[in-house]
Amino acid sequence: MPYLPIGFALIIIILVMLFFSFVPVGLWITAFFSGVKISMSTLIGMRLRRVSPSRIVNPMIKATKAGLVIRINELEAHYLAGGNVNTLVDALIAAQRANIPLEFERAAAIDLAGRNVLEAVQVSVNPKVIETPQIAAVAKDGIEVIAKARVTVRANIERLVGGAGEETIIARVGEGIVTTVGSSNSHKDVLENPDSISKTVLNKGLDSGTAFEILSIDIADVDVGRNIGAKLLMEQAEADKRIAEAKAEERRAMAVAKEQEMKADVQAMRAKVVEAEAEVPLALASALKTGNLGVMDYYNMRNILADTDMRTSISKIAEDDKKQK
Repeated sequence: MPYLPIGFALIIIILVMLFFSFVPVGLWITAFFSGVKISMSTLIGMRLRRVSPSRIVNPMIKATKAGLVIRINELEAHYLAGGNVNTLVDALIAAQRANIPLEFERAAAIDLAGRNVLEAVQVSVNPKVIETPQIAAVAKDGIEVIAKARVTVRANIERLVGGAGEETIIARVGEGIVTTVGSSNSHKDVLENPDSISKTVLNKGLDSGTAFEILSIDIADVDVGRNIGAKLLMEQAEADKRIAEAKAEERRAMAVAKEQEMKADVQAMRAKVVEAEAEVPLALASALKTGNLGVMDYYNMRNILADTDMRTSISKIAEDDKKQK
């Protein structure tokens, strides 16, 4: 039986290793010497609730050293709700150092809302500059003005939950710039006094309902763009030209159709003349046969026709000579 004490010792060693791996004794010792009062049963309960004790105890130590009064259950509840405990504690410490009133419940709500509560506190202390993209607007004289603004904002802790973000600030500033430039009589007025844009936009209260407080709006750059008024006039003239060309083409088509119709009428009249001329010999033959027309009368008629053709030919020759002269 010499192997029984060795096996028993191995079992004891394994049990001790399992105990120290499950029970964070080292973390408890660190918390104890840091002034954080936490029982061993609380740490075991965290393990059973699948909460990493270090994620709770280390921020608790940091908060205690900073002089914050926070209960361990509040941090654990925030962790279980999906919040970032470490960032939350850092934000509370930063707010305390900056003399910003920030309660634990509000900070937890901001963090759970998906916003970076530490960044919000930092922006509240150090204002942030938001640069808008190039915004094009047209003055009353039809000249396009392209402006770029820098908006200095400070986070409003009270409105972080449910307040609009930076995109809303940029959109509202852009709308204000377009409205201000559009109400100017000339683009020269905007170029001469670009600060009039910032003053007008700033007085509109654009930070209403947002998570920020606008401190200033500065026009960083103003450029002259296209002549929109002239472009619109050119496009209107081009459209009128196309309409006139379409109407002219319609009239030409109607004229061509009328000409074709008249040619068809002339062809029909010529056909009738040819048809009538074809009946003349038959009528003459019938008159000679019935005795209504004598032979001498027929020859006299032929002589008259021949004389008429001769006179017509002579007159055409005379006219051609005159034209050549």
